[in-house]
Amino acid sequence: MRMRRKKNLPQRLKACSEYLFSPEHPDLNDAVAINFNAYLDFKEIFKNDNPVMLEIGCGKGQFAVEIAKRNPDINYIAVEKLANVIIVGAEAAQKLELKNLRFLECGAEYLEGYIPEKSIDGIYLNFSCPFPKNTYENRRLTNQKYLKIYKKILKPNAEIHQKTDNMHFFEYSIEEFTKAGFKIKNVSLDLHNSNFEGNIITEYESKFVAKGFPIYRLEAYQKED
Repeated sequence: MRMRRKKNLPQRLKACSEYLFSPEHPDLNDAVAINFNAYLDFKEIFKNDNPVMLEIGCGKGQFAVEIAKRNPDINYIAVEKLANVIIVGAEAAQKLELKNLRFLECGAEYLEGYIPEKSIDGIYLNFSCPFPKNTYENRRLTNQKYLKIYKKILKPNAEIHQKTDNMHFFEYSIEEFTKAGFKIKNVSLDLHNSNFEGNIITEYESKFVAKGFPIYRLEAYQKED
């Protein structure tokens, strides 16, 4: 079901522009998405040299806002391609005056154009759309197309943390990570019945847990000397 467009969206986006980057993309074609660059200057944005973490597909920003509140010495960029959705997180960050969180309105295929190489200390993939039909496989955020982008922007030894309620997508992701040269650790097949500490529950996660669905989680990394 398509989300209803929020009232006064252009005005609301402009009002929280300090927290939101809404660039105009040069082309909607994935094949040419990397043929430009408008790199974000993290030091200029955050006024410090703290580590920078990325959440891709942040939705309404519940996770991003909470983790930024808990970790003021870490900077966060939350990515979401739908302005109608990302505005909720940007307004929440503005209300809380979170200096270490910014939102980037773009699809994951454009990240190479905005994120400098080897600049990201970690990536979160929380409840990404599984795109169950095989014809849409290349849209999955753990598809090889995207893993190549992550490898380019991540620092050596940085980790990708993934959570999902979809077992088949989780299995697919493990295969894709392995194929791309990532190692897997801290795999959980039922996160909420494990001894994992510090979990931040997302909007989707709370709904799935309430229905009794297990939550799958992993950490993927590339060991570099």
